[in-house]
Amino acid sequence: MDSVMDSVMDALVTPGLGLLIACIAGLLMGSFLNVCIYRLTRDLSVVWPGSHCINCGHPIAWFDNIPVASFLLLGARCRHCGTRISWRYPVVEALTAVLFMAGFLTFGPAPGAIKFAVFAFLLVGMIFSDLDQRILPDEFTKGGILAGFLLAFLVPLPQGLLSLLLRPIDPRWVSLIESALAAGFASGTLWLVGAIYSKVRHKEGLGFGDVKMVAMMGAFLGLPGTFAAVMLGCIAGSLIGLSYIHLAKKDAATYELPFGSFLGAAALLIVLSSQGWLQWYRSL
Repeated sequence: MDSVMDSVMDALVTPGLGLLIACIAGLLMGSFLNVCIYRLTRDLSVVWPGSHCINCGHPIAWFDNIPVASFLLLGARCRHCGTRISWRYPVVEALTAVLFMAGFLTFGPAPGAIKFAVFAFLLVGMIFSDLDQRILPDEFTKGGILAGFLLAFLVPLPQGLLSLLLRPIDPRWVSLIESALAAGFASGTLWLVGAIYSKVRHKEGLGFGDVKMVAMMGAFLGLPGTFAAVMLGCIAGSLIGLSYIHLAKKDAATYELPFGSFLGAAALLIVLSSQGWLQWYRSL
């Protein structure tokens, strides 16, 4: 498996070519993400039927389905019925492309760039699913947990305390063990906090989708990165969320904050700034 991943990365040695491939891959995967975000949150198949206008049902031709470009050329409207196309479509496509390129610039032509691309794909899907419908589909969360375990074995997590305790064991297995422990401990801690809140306030303060999302983050990041992301997500959610509730004059007691969106954005920031916080963590 190493030889296969290394061969793929060798093809991206040229920085310019690597960025171009990352950009194109990001645009294409972002286009597919838009399908997933709309359909998975509504329990629809992502395979059938093909791309079509959600208003008039007319199939979308390939030349009207080019990421970002078609949105601009069509003036953000359906060619057939004139219905306005949501801003989410080009934003998701462009954001995924930018993240794929950022991953390449951060990790270079290495397996870590592919691991980050998978992580970013899942997080962008969850961020916008939560914003759109306040739902975190199992395909992203549970599927992401399994992907995180697999990639923790293929692309080991940074060595920490566990690697010292389990020094005789193959680093790949140590990484997988840490991934599983991080997923279980981080999600269990968050679930416990939510359960205590519900017991005290007599209302649900945290959806189980958020718990599964944190488990997925743990599988990819390990404990240090996951707790850093959760802490940052909580701070951002509190500051930005409360500010929005105040400015939009929402009812704070009933408004459902898309906590998963803040968690996803925080996780992306943590990974892309990984060199800094990892050096700080290791210095401890």
